[in-house]
Amino acid sequence: MDLVGTWTGRTACLLQQAMRMTNEAFAERLGISERTVSRWHASPEMTHRPEVQQILDVAYEQAGETVQQRFALLLRPPAPRMEAQALRVAIAVVLRGDDVLLVCRRGDGELRWQFPAGMVKPGAEPSTVAVQETHGETGVHCTIREQLGERVHPVTGVVATYFLADHLAGEATNRDPLENVDVAFVPRMSLTRFIPQEQIYPPILSALEAIA
Repeated sequence: MDLVGTWTGRTACLLQQAMRMTNEAFAERLGISERTVSRWHASPEMTHRPEVQQILDVAYEQAGETVQQRFALLLRPPAPRMEAQALRVAIAVVLRGDDVLLVCRRGDGELRWQFPAGMVKPGAEPSTVAVQETHGETGVHCTIREQLGERVHPVTGVVATYFLADHLAGEATNRDPLENVDVAFVPRMSLTRFIPQEQIYPPILSALEAIA
């Protein structure tokens, strides 16, 4: 029975719920990183790429009748908006001299340059998550200089906490190729060539402009 024509972040997470698996167990079942599963929770409206669609199709088909019935029940109600807004991400703006660290993400049929970010689990410290996820995605070690602020992200609806950080060690490498196309240090004065100015949290621009 074909219940899902196109898998999204929401429906993938509902399949995980139907299978009663943790992020770690679900990621292992699919052969992807736990960070990728966390990103699906943060972006319920995202549409997966064809190869991920196929992975989820196979997981559903092999799940068994009990899981499939549970999944069908979970599909009936719409995803609560308040649940999405309760999710939290930590975002790191990492500086190395005159450069800032960016990742180029896949999603929704296009590529987007963004700052490294990761989901903040209940009880976790956002600043610690920002440092750990930066290293996990890019191989770069950094240290937090200051918190720049917090907002409900205008696109994803999650609570986003922003940190200014300094590079300690490591070259920028793509350590999550399933979700990211590339990672790079780019000149901070050219940041708006990669991310439109209107999409950048204003305190980030203020902080970068204030650096001599």
